Amino acid sequence: MSVSRLAHIPGIGVDVLGDAADAADDPGLLRLENLDTDLRPPRVALDATRAAIDDDTANSYLPFQGRTSLRTAAAAHVSRLAGRHYDPARECVSVAGGLNGVLNVLLATVEPGQEVVLGDPVYAGLVNRVRLAGGVPRHVRSHPTEQGWRTDPDELAAAVGPRTAAVLVMSPAMPTGALLGAEHWAALAPAVAEHDCWVIHDAAMERIRFTGGPHHPARHPGLTERTITVGSASKELRMIGWRVGWVVGPAPIMADVHLVGLSNVVCQVGLAQQAVADALTAPDADAEVAAATATWRARAELITRELADYPCVRPDGGWSLLVDTEAMGLTPHQASAQLFERGRVAATPMVGWGPSGERYLRLVYANEPVERLADLRERFVAAFG
Repeated sequence: MSVSRLAHIPGIGVDVLGDAADAADDPGLLRLENLDTDLRPPRVALDATRAAIDDDTANSYLPFQGRTSLRTAAAAHVSRLAGRHYDPARECVSVAGGLNGVLNVLLATVEPGQEVVLGDPVYAGLVNRVRLAGGVPRHVRSHPTEQGWRTDPDELAAAVGPRTAAVLVMSPAMPTGALLGAEHWAALAPAVAEHDCWVIHDAAMERIRFTGGPHHPARHPGLTERTITVGSASKELRMIGWRVGWVVGPAPIMADVHLVGLSNVVCQVGLAQQAVADALTAPDADAEVAAATATWRARAELITRELADYPCVRPDGGWSLLVDTEAMGLTPHQASAQLFERGRVAATPMVGWGPSGERYLRLVYANEPVERLADLRERFVAAFG
């Protein structure tokens, strides 16, 4: 019998589709179900990983908060984007991937029964971690338009109230690719100050934007000392298997985040830390991320063109886009099954990905090149007519 904390955690669906796709063992099957990518990590990261195998200090639990070189690189990276200097010794810890960092921060900031404001649709893994931490999700709808997803700044601010412990934001958001910007931080700052809560910035994809540059919430003066940033090497640096992330924030709360980390996972992968530090500090680091983003953008644009006759919502960044299957007269599970069986496409239904996620199917374009995506329309026609 499940314990009560699992009562409202249905899973994320990706594992089911991934297992089915693996079992099919069909090279013609389009793998659009999981956030993998075929783009290689930076060369400096690969070289540093190979060197770490012969480095005895990399085969260690210590230091629990992460190697100095990694924390220095991560703190400098966040400082540059946030416009506020962070001390790597007191205001940065490393974690075993971004979601480990998110859970650690939630455990350090949320009392059981308090609310956490987050988007809708939104990654089920974020919602589930809010619940594991004892928090109550409070969703703010992102609205689909012909120009992409739009979140009303006033609706975001209005969701913050006396029971709010934190506002968990991501831009571009997963799975929509929706963006938040300066107008959202300006609306949010007074509400956050009034109710004395935190902004948790999931920065896993903040540079994977198809227009403009990152808009870090800490750049708003009202949010500078209330923002905790959780970063990861998995998306921007394509280092999924390295399992390294970082948490950066004001010193007082970081002491609690570090304490939680000592009780949850304890440390990140020793062999991977220098590789991530080198990838963050390489002279061409920004250009390298921009080149990968251009590739992902080309794939997103191709899918949007291919599926012009279907109810797709254009993303403004990230690795995935959504199809409104309810507008097609199908549930996401029905659409997923038909695509898999008739169109040879693996795609995940968004059940559990926020209240409005119940009507969407997700297509991940990070792992399939344009050559393989070119017949996506024919696959949809085979599945749906």
